[in-house]
Amino acid sequence: MAQAIILVFVGGAVGAVMRELLMLGVPTARDGFVWSIFVANVVASLILGLITGLHARQALGAKANLLLGTGLCGGMSTFSSLVYATYVLLAGSALSAGVGLAYVGANLVVGFVLVLAGLRVGDVIGARKA
Repeated sequence: MAQAIILVFVGGAVGAVMRELLMLGVPTARDGFVWSIFVANVVASLILGLITGLHARQALGAKANLLLGTGLCGGMSTFSSLVYATYVLLAGSALSAGVGLAYVGANLVVGFVLVLAGLRVGDVIGARKA
């Protein structure tokens, strides 16, 4: 149990630092679209799909799944920041509200597609290793 907690903690710390670097380095668009949160969420979605696909095929062990899937992806992705950025956009002008709707939709749709893509790639790679 302690080992699992340490793996999630370390992965989460790395993921949170990666997210913060994105927040500092990726500018928000003029229309308010928060690219840093979008990139963090969709990249974490792709990685989580890949890790899960590999783990399902037993090409990746439980410890790596905890470190990368639960820890890294959990630390990198950020639901609360997504919701707050959407709130700020929706509370603004009509144009800003439209961007807010597109923003939340893009996060969900692109994130979902990338999870599926990651699962498929992980499944294919895992099948080759099996």
